Amino acid sequence: MQPFDLSPLFRSGIGFDHLERLLDSARRLDDQTFAYPPYNIEKTSEEGYRISMAVAGFSTEDLDITAKENLLVISGKARKEAEPAQYLHRGIAGRSFERRFELADHIKVIGARLADGLLHVDLMREVPESLKPRTISIQTGVDGQPKVIEGKKAIESKAA
Repeated sequence: MQPFDLSPLFRSGIGFDHLERLLDSARRLDDQTFAYPPYNIEKTSEEGYRISMAVAGFSTEDLDITAKENLLVISGKARKEAEPAQYLHRGIAGRSFERRFELADHIKVIGARLADGLLHVDLMREVPESLKPRTISIQTGVDGQPKVIEGKKAIESKAA
C-alpha cells in the first residue's frame, strides 16, 4: 500500500497532526483485528449514531465503556468458569476483547444499554452554539457615517 503524503495539508492547516496518526494506525490493522466481537455502526438521526456490538455471554459487570477526548473504548473481560466444561464443539467465543473507536470532534456518548446479547452505545454530535454558523447583520451608518463599535468607542475615549 502506498503511504499518504499529508505535507501539503500541514502547510496550510493547523491541528491536523492527529489525522496522520489515525491513517497510520488504520493502515497497520488487519481484518482479524475487527473479527471479534462483531459490531454495527448506524446513523439513527441527523446528528445521532449507534454502535451495536454482539456480546453474547457478557453481563454488565463484564463490560466496560470509557470515553476520553476523541476515543471510545469498549472492553469485555472473560469470566473464569468455576468448573471447566468438556466441550464437544465450542463455537461461542468467550474471550476478552477491547475495541477502540476514534470519535470526531463534538461526538458525545449519551448512553449505553445491554439487551438480548447486544450492547448498544448511543452517540450524538453536539456542536456548541459558538461554533454553529450564524448570520451577521449588515448595518448602515447614520447620515453615511459608519457605526462605531462599542469596544472601539471605549478605546477612543481612553485615548482622549
